[in-house]
Amino acid sequence: MPVNSLFSFLIKKRLQQIELFREHPRLAQLEMFHALMQAARYTEWGRKYDYATITDPDEFRKRVPLQDYEDVKPYVERLRKGEQNLLWPTDMRWFAKSSGTTGDRSKFIPVSREALEDCHYKGGKDLIAFHYQQFPESKLYQGMSLVVGGSSNIEQFRADAYSGDLSAIIIRNLPIWVEVRRTPVIETALMENWEEKIERMARETMREDVRCIAGVPSWTLVLLRRILELTGKKNILEVWPGLELFMHGGVSFRPYRAQFEALIPSPTMNYLESYNASEGSFAIQDRRGAEDMLLMLDYGIFYEFMPLDEVGTTSPRTLLIHEVEVDVSYAVVISTNGGLWRYMPGDTIRFTSLKPHRVQVSGRTRSFINAFGEELIVENADRGIEAACQATGAVVNEYTAAPIYMGDDARGGHEWVIEFTNPPSDVAHFNETLDRTMRGLNSDYDAKRRGDMALRPPLVHHVPSGTFYAWMKQRGKLGGQNKVPRLSNDRVILEKLLAPVEA
Repeated sequence: MPVNSLFSFLIKKRLQQIELFREHPRLAQLEMFHALMQAARYTEWGRKYDYATITDPDEFRKRVPLQDYEDVKPYVERLRKGEQNLLWPTDMRWFAKSSGTTGDRSKFIPVSREALEDCHYKGGKDLIAFHYQQFPESKLYQGMSLVVGGSSNIEQFRADAYSGDLSAIIIRNLPIWVEVRRTPVIETALMENWEEKIERMARETMREDVRCIAGVPSWTLVLLRRILELTGKKNILEVWPGLELFMHGGVSFRPYRAQFEALIPSPTMNYLESYNASEGSFAIQDRRGAEDMLLMLDYGIFYEFMPLDEVGTTSPRTLLIHEVEVDVSYAVVISTNGGLWRYMPGDTIRFTSLKPHRVQVSGRTRSFINAFGEELIVENADRGIEAACQATGAVVNEYTAAPIYMGDDARGGHEWVIEFTNPPSDVAHFNETLDRTMRGLNSDYDAKRRGDMALRPPLVHHVPSGTFYAWMKQRGKLGGQNKVPRLSNDRVILEKLLAPVEA
């Protein structure tokens, strides 16, 4: 078909560009660094740190301090009031509203036109390019793409300035060639009430010829199950026989894979993951069935990587792309074409390969349990849950965990709240496998568990279906990029979930 021929030409050209930074990562990042310095040298930030005289990343790291959102917030507030040329030279008209987790405080991340076009959109196009590379006879563009996006919740600061979920910003700015193949209609896609939205989306899309889905796994599952309820079909392929691709991100796919494979029983169904956030699109899955993602080095982002033992120190050391090692967790530091400079979004990653640079998201700098020196990270917990499910035939919908602080018996522990789609055949075996798997993955956790001296075995609560949904709804955090924190160092979330339901 002409459409496939055109895509084959464009994809081949793009794959050649990707191969260049795969082969020459240090050069690609150096070119990105100089492009960012050149673009921002006359902004207020660029003049403050004299970007015009910075000639290399070493000088940049010496001169520009590390930033988190609280450091950037005064500039963001000025941008929202209408000032321009503060962090980036082009006008900031969009602000991605994000809390990162389900916390109460919102962040407003500036989204430049360059960030939209050269980063976020590029990530989506590259995922499709890899899909076509894996399936040359794909008929993706003969049907529709279902986007399970965020709510509009638009706040207008000026005549031409808005904020909302990143997915809503992306949907509102899609090029026409994408928009004509997207479902549902934009009024439904940007509805704020997620319960009404899921119902409308289900009724609108179940009659479409959907070939591709993009969304967060948890909310996509809610939609797919509602579609099966409405249609009376046994699986999604009876509704959409041409479905071939699910592009997902936001949370680990591990706890959800079995549920998707049950709903979409096709050996050729392709699942491709993206590692993106309000601050940028960072990595995408370039190999079918892989558990890592290719770090994208030409998306307008210059990367630094901070060893975790440097986090929180007075003068933390960062590494560049050619200095990292495999199987070491790093906190990500980014400088972007959205005007974020040496910014720490809070994610931790580890490299699985250096030729090319592939990564796995290992957690958050603030999403772990380290109440007793155990340093348990989300990746350990996800793998433990996956192993326990495989051992017992269970399917987990959501989970979270927090410390049990040391009491009279001088032992602490971890308390888990787990909501199952299918409960385990043997609860004790599930709990034991969860614990044993995490011990095998994490030597610090294993040391604390040895002999049950410092940490007792995990205490696991099985809660009814809908518990996490009700908690999210109560907090006004349904849908979009809102997600349940997997691990916490305090017991606030856990105790809310375990609290008796008020009459």
